[in-house]
Amino acid sequence: MNAHRTETIAATATPVGYGAVGLIRISGPLALDVISQLFTSSRPDFSVFKPYHLHHGRLTDASGRIIDEVLVSFMPGPNSFTGEDVVEINCHGSPMVLQTVLEILQTHGVRAANPGEFTQRAFLNGRMDLTQAEAVAEIINAATSTAALLAQTKLAGSLRQRIRALKTHLEDLRAQLCLAVDFPEDEVECLPPDDFLRSVEEVRTQVRDLLCNHETTRIWNDGALCVLTGPVNAGKSSLLNALLGRDRAIVSEIPGTTRDYIEAVVHLRGLMVRLVDTAGTRPSEDEVELAGLALGRELQAQADLLLLILDGSRSLEAHEGSLLAELLPDKTLAVLNKADLFRGEPASASFLQRQGFETLHVSAKTGQGLDLLRARIRARLTAKTPAPAPGTLAPNLRQSLALRRAEQELDALARDIAAHVPYDLLGVRLESACTILAEIIGEISSDEVLTSIFSRFCIGK
Repeated sequence: MNAHRTETIAATATPVGYGAVGLIRISGPLALDVISQLFTSSRPDFSVFKPYHLHHGRLTDASGRIIDEVLVSFMPGPNSFTGEDVVEINCHGSPMVLQTVLEILQTHGVRAANPGEFTQRAFLNGRMDLTQAEAVAEIINAATSTAALLAQTKLAGSLRQRIRALKTHLEDLRAQLCLAVDFPEDEVECLPPDDFLRSVEEVRTQVRDLLCNHETTRIWNDGALCVLTGPVNAGKSSLLNALLGRDRAIVSEIPGTTRDYIEAVVHLRGLMVRLVDTAGTRPSEDEVELAGLALGRELQAQADLLLLILDGSRSLEAHEGSLLAELLPDKTLAVLNKADLFRGEPASASFLQRQGFETLHVSAKTGQGLDLLRARIRARLTAKTPAPAPGTLAPNLRQSLALRRAEQELDALARDIAAHVPYDLLGVRLESACTILAEIIGEISSDEVLTSIFSRFCIGK
């Protein structure tokens, strides 16, 4: 990995396709030399690239053929994104132009960058810690403004500061522990058990707070899972299409049309919701249909909210009543579809309400009640997990798994202190917890971990 850092890399940093402007980023020791050979300034008095300024001119190949009119900026290391010399070329956003520039760069000893390699170099050169590097990818992939703000908090270094403070606290305890072990005959006890336990509990509480933040911000980062379930021909697919405002699922009068699940995304006032239409329930011996029903039950177990779609124009059948027994009212919103076919309060609504289910009347055909349904979906999803406050520290999955391991070590340490385990043995637990926290911010990281993290980045970042 270190050998690769001596190479100069380049990649397009704007999305694939046609656009007004396309950006090519170069990083490494050859960056300034290469652009100096290819760039001709439009200013007759141009002599050198002034750092952090845009320079207008043309890019030409070895034969002097003009490739494009460009704006070029130079950021010398170590005060650049990667910590190396960086050049950014603003071309016209033609895929052909961008590819031509990249090919010319490769003839000058510049190789194509791997996914995430620019950010990886920033991490390896000390420009950011691992939580900040991951935050870069999270900002790029943010599906909502809330997710972007959560990632921005980590990019600013707030999570690094919190983890480093916890690690420092544990390292101070280790130092006191060593003192207590080395001078057992000292009249002044270096680390009384009660103080030791209290300090461990302080760190453990903060770790648990971070883990709680991961759970409470999950739907704002990853989106909420809302599963449509119910009997065949209740209008689940029609309702999915109506909520999306477009045809996503096949709608048919033939029962059992949907056998697999269909997923689509809808945004409800800043909250991303993954709507999943599952196979309709009914008595069946068809193996394919039974497999679809089993998959639907798995999705129901994972769902943040279930939409129980029923045909409000008719009474509940026996197998539909048994379906209710499998559902929890606090996780389910009962939707009586086909409101255009009935008036007043259907008998099924009273029955559902007595069972504790919230009910709504809608018509996928006419649009009646859809705005209220969208509002209730969002309200039910956010009731337990409201939008996070500004500055909330929300660890991602990798970070939360590591925090969970650290919590387990601290739990075991607290039990060992209470059991009067010798101090020299307690030091092993402290060291393990410190190592885990160091892994989160990247002070200790294997090549396999780094490769796994940065390989998920887009090329050019």
